Amino acid sequence: MAKVEYADAIKTVSGALTKINKKSQHAADQKMVLATHRKAATNGHNCSRLYLRGLSSVTRNTPLKPKEVSIRQRFQAVRAMVATRKEDLTKVTQDQLDFLAQKDLANGKKTMNAYLWLVCGREYDESQD
Repeated sequence: MAKVEYADAIKTVSGALTKINKKSQHAADQKMVLATHRKAATNGHNCSRLYLRGLSSVTRNTPLKPKEVSIRQRFQAVRAMVATRKEDLTKVTQDQLDFLAQKDLANGKKTMNAYLWLVCGREYDESQD
């Protein structure tokens, strides 16, 4: 078994080191490398893991549930609304003023993009009720 050793400055590694390019004609031959390193509750030294996954283990093989479909539809609609609103010159000035007014509040959005997603998300939800 191979051993993965990390530099002392690295306490945790979590995620893909390499990913599969699904658009490639060689996607079936590629492997995704996942590495994890956690501080174990015990004093053992085996807290590093390295996984190889093929395309079949990455591709979904169950049908979408109705809730997932509605979530994806909402995301697509709100994304389009945000893109349209960013370019609508009649709303830009008021959006900037509203953003600055809420930015320093406890639950305020810190970026204009996050604020527009919040506003457009609320508009979409109200239109669906």
